[in-house]
Amino acid sequence: MSQTKAGCLFLVTAPSGAGKSSLVAQLLAADNEINLSISHTTRSPRPGEVNGREYHFVTVEEFETMRENNDFLEWAYVHGNYYGTSRKWIEEQLEAGRDVLLEIDWQGALQVKRMFPDVIGIFILPPSVDALRARLNNRATDSEEVIARRLAGAGAEMVHAGQFDYVIINEDFERATHDLIAVVRAARLQFKVQALRSSCTFKRLGIPH
Repeated sequence: MSQTKAGCLFLVTAPSGAGKSSLVAQLLAADNEINLSISHTTRSPRPGEVNGREYHFVTVEEFETMRENNDFLEWAYVHGNYYGTSRKWIEEQLEAGRDVLLEIDWQGALQVKRMFPDVIGIFILPPSVDALRARLNNRATDSEEVIARRLAGAGAEMVHAGQFDYVIINEDFERATHDLIAVVRAARLQFKVQALRSSCTFKRLGIPH
């Protein structure tokens, strides 16, 4: 499967605590033309999270049924929980020419890249392991055991940064936000995207596409 419609598909990936969710929230606030894909997960909601907003929270049994029905574009088992992205919703959005952003782990991102070669992959890195540890502790949403597990897995996740198109180091949050917004805007200016979205203009100007 390849991306042939005018919608751009973006992947944002990072180790837990690198600031991915906060950066994505800033992007969505600044750009109302991008739609966030809401993943399904078997993990419990954190304080303040709402079903259908941060995630679709489901049981393991519900998740396994969806997986067996091939409802997921990608799925992964991460830190003791399942996560999956709705295949139908993504395809409908792209078919309609809408931009979609997936906030997923690196395993799921590589699955999506195999199906959509034109996907724009963005990896968020922390400035250091110490900074990552401090952010996880300050978040105060996970137990010490969970934090230790996330830190142990961070190194294995970050070595995959080279498989993505863009890397943003989240040392200064404001600068990282501007970088993420800039990547999205630049992606929309690619010739192949403009040729689809502005085909009438290309025809008027006699530009082959």
